Amino acid sequence: MATKLKNLSDHSSKNVADMAKKKFAVIVSEWNEEVTESLYSGAYETLIQNGVKKEHIVKHYVPGSFELSLAAQWLASQKHIDAVICLGCVIQGETKHFDFICDAVAHGITNVSLKYNKPVIFGVLTPNTQQQALDRAGGKHGNKGDEAAITAIKMLGLAEQL
Repeated sequence: MATKLKNLSDHSSKNVADMAKKKFAVIVSEWNEEVTESLYSGAYETLIQNGVKKEHIVKHYVPGSFELSLAAQWLASQKHIDAVICLGCVIQGETKHFDFICDAVAHGITNVSLKYNKPVIFGVLTPNTQQQALDRAGGKHGNKGDEAAITAIKMLGLAEQL
C-alpha cells in the first residue's frame, strides 16, 4: 500500500530468483488507459531489470478491469506461462458500481491463482480520484506496476524454494 512511509516502487531483494527462463503474461485494462499504460511500463521495466527476457513477456488487452479475471484464467491455463500480472484501474464514482467491480476482480484473480497454482497478481488500482491513480502509476507514490511485477517474481522465487 502506498503511503508517505512506503513507496510502491520500493522493494527488498528477498526471494528474487533467476528469471531468465520464466514467462510472464501481463494483462492490461483499456479502461483508464493513461493510468494502465503507465502501470504496464512499470511492470515491464521491473521484469526486464530482474532478468526476464523481452520475448518472455506477453501483453494482452481487455476492455476493463472486470475482464481481467477471465483473461487471467485463459493465460494461467497455458503451461508455458509461469505468472500472470493483471493491471487495471477502477476509480470511485457516484454509485456502488465501484464496489461490485473491485470485489469481483479481487475474488476472480485470487480464484484463478488458486485454481492454477501459479502467481496471478492483482495490480489493480482502486483510488478515489484520477489524481490518486496517477500518483500510484508512476507519480509521487511510485508505480503499482513495479509492485505487481516484483510480487510475481518473488512468488516464483518462493515456489522454487518450496
